[in-house]
Amino acid sequence: MTLRTALTVRFGIDHPVVLAPMGGVAGGALAAAVSEGGGLGLIGAGSGNQRWVQRECGIAKAATSNPWGIGFLTWGLTHEVLDAAIAQEPSAIMLSFGDPKPFVDTIRATDIAVMVQVTSMEEARRALEVGADVIVAQGSEAGGHGGGRATLPFVPAVVDIAGTTPVLAAGGIADGRGLAAALTLGAAGAMIGTRFEATPEALLDADEVEAIIAAQTVDTTRGRAIDVASGAAWPEQYPARTLRNRFTDEWQGRESELDDSVRQLYLDAVARRDFDYVPIWAGEAVDMVTGSNDAAVVVAQIVAQAERAIDAVGRLSA
Repeated sequence: MTLRTALTVRFGIDHPVVLAPMGGVAGGALAAAVSEGGGLGLIGAGSGNQRWVQRECGIAKAATSNPWGIGFLTWGLTHEVLDAAIAQEPSAIMLSFGDPKPFVDTIRATDIAVMVQVTSMEEARRALEVGADVIVAQGSEAGGHGGGRATLPFVPAVVDIAGTTPVLAAGGIADGRGLAAALTLGAAGAMIGTRFEATPEALLDADEVEAIIAAQTVDTTRGRAIDVASGAAWPEQYPARTLRNRFTDEWQGRESELDDSVRQLYLDAVARRDFDYVPIWAGEAVDMVTGSNDAAVVVAQIVAQAERAIDAVGRLSA
């Protein structure tokens, strides 16, 4: 069985699996490994450090000849960094968490596909209006930052208004059953993050990978305490999901009480890599991450499981 969708056709890839461009996790090595495995790897460039972007793109280009891309936080992106990214000739650039309009025309003037991640129907309509080539419908089960919609009802709602524009499902997907479900909902593929954190190509310490493998969904928490303590300029409507730690247990939901002394304590602890404070991004699918493997192998495992799941469903109507 071949899982051929509008996504695989658009990018000339083998599998409808896309690496979430996780900041601090998805560098050039991980993106290239996912692409080498037949998916589409995206580098997580955050708000954009030009030198870092150039370095990681160089790593990706040296490691794969297959399509790959770059993901940015729209609220922190500058045209200077975007121009530098375009010069690296990725196959796709993804814009998330903010108004994509100021940047879309610049990307569309090239052959680079525009991917826009959305967390609400309003954002989905705006993405369609600006001419996104691919829309990523992200549910609140995702690790890292996100909106308030659950993946299962959100994805088909976006598919219904997207017309011929391919939609990817994101949030709470970590195995082939999730990919199969996404395809059944009408998506052209799945964007997966947390599962790829437990790979040797990810930009994570061994302690962080071990924590992810050991964690269950109940070990995650969602809120703004980390953003407020770190001074991050994240818009308030996008809380972050991480693994719980001492800091989040004490301060999640009490962000207004964080004073300068607590913020400095937090920054100092993170700087010395104290895991009572260091944020480890992880989504609700973390309890399906039970071991570490090469990213290309993970892609193959996800696709094989999806094919089995789809085949099993097909037999129900035989």
